[in-house]
Amino acid sequence: MVNNLADLAVTTFLAEQIKNVRIAVIGDVMLDRYFQGEVKRISPEAPVPVTRITKINSVLGGAANVAANLAHLECQVFMGGVTGDDENRLLLEKLMDDAGINHQGLVKSKRRKTITKLRVLGGNQQMLRLDFEETGDLFPEEIIELRHWLAGLLDEGLDGIIVSDYAKGVCSDDFCQWVIAQGKAYDIPVLIDPKGADWSKYDGCDFITPNLKEMCEAAGCQRENSDEAVVSMAQAAREKFHIKNVVVTRSERGMSLVNAEQVLHSPATAIEVFDVSGAGDTVAATLLAGVAGKLSLSDAVYMANRAAGIVVAKVGTYPVHRDELLKDLLTEERKQGRGYRTLSWQEIASLAATWRACGEKIVFTNGCFDILHVGHVTYLEKARNLGKHLIVGLNTDASVRRLKGETRPLVHELDRARVLAALACVDAVVLFDQDTPTELIEKIRPDILVKGGDYKPEEVAGREYAGEVRIIEFEDGYSTTGVVEKIAKMVKEGKL
Repeated sequence: MVNNLADLAVTTFLAEQIKNVRIAVIGDVMLDRYFQGEVKRISPEAPVPVTRITKINSVLGGAANVAANLAHLECQVFMGGVTGDDENRLLLEKLMDDAGINHQGLVKSKRRKTITKLRVLGGNQQMLRLDFEETGDLFPEEIIELRHWLAGLLDEGLDGIIVSDYAKGVCSDDFCQWVIAQGKAYDIPVLIDPKGADWSKYDGCDFITPNLKEMCEAAGCQRENSDEAVVSMAQAAREKFHIKNVVVTRSERGMSLVNAEQVLHSPATAIEVFDVSGAGDTVAATLLAGVAGKLSLSDAVYMANRAAGIVVAKVGTYPVHRDELLKDLLTEERKQGRGYRTLSWQEIASLAATWRACGEKIVFTNGCFDILHVGHVTYLEKARNLGKHLIVGLNTDASVRRLKGETRPLVHELDRARVLAALACVDAVVLFDQDTPTELIEKIRPDILVKGGDYKPEEVAGREYAGEVRIIEFEDGYSTTGVVEKIAKMVKEGKL
């Protein structure tokens, strides 16, 4: 069973390392187009509904959706495939440019159209789907061009390859075997998102990510969605096709990983499932990003499962964003009782960006909080009431000594942080070593910057990076210095 607690390695990877991961995606590239409108009458020409189109939306589909998922995770993504020489290719290229996907590997074919799926929707109901495509093997010159592109990327340096097979012609037996051989030669993982019952062309790959239906097709039988049945089918396929890791996505049962050493079952995380379309692409992208970025296999599976849980709770094809996934993982940490730790500057910057994108007001304050007392708690509660989330910047021990002298702090920085983070009014604690939190505030850019005492707003450090400054008066009769002096007096009088 995969541990359902988010590991620190996963959040650190998302916050600090994933942007360095370079992945090539090869496969059947598609354009998904949605013509949305309203239906109020039947056509006089034939007994069919008339849809008045009010909105047209175009998104990356097929292998391009895998690339979109990687791009939204902020990996460095390189797309290879075949399109037509037509207007839909231009639209695909624009969508990839907007997503930050390198598409120099898209071969322009004179013999086929850009694969396009056009859906007509009346309200939320799909009325019709039109497929514009020509399937079949690629021509020799197209294969040569794709191989040349990938060979160049491998020489430059790649961390992983995803082959996204939709049985449209790119992923032939020979081409898949060549890609897998290249992965072995360069010692990088190759993940296959499969299509069809015959997996012989995927022989020797590092990862394969079928859904339950695809797993049953490959096994040649219909089996129930139980742990035992899934493991049995996956082990048989793994041994028959020499696949290192079989990862089966199982809808409401989550996902299971099977290899020679272990079986991991990761339960579903979505509270409500609205749409499973695109979830397989999300799993493939997130799993390989983690493995290519040197996460442990269990951490990569956990991260992929959390990402899938976000996607299935959305309507339509939805690539999960890095900041959104990081927020989900940190929230889960706190729910499970492991969120009471300091966050890195990268983690808090990503988390703040996600809160901001959701329209949630961010409040920031800072201090030493050496011996936490009721005055501190009252102050923090007042600050939290000004917005949705409260971030506390906490002076490190070295910073406190510079500000208050060599006898302070009395409590170690990690202990102070742990106590602060356990308060219900505090959403995150971040350490800073500088004399002022200006650099940290610049990273976070809070909506409201709160300071206690008799400061004037124009005197508050970091004010230029906040939406506004609020001053909150401290509670009379409470101070750390007062507590220290009282203890010292009692010791001197022999009362302690």
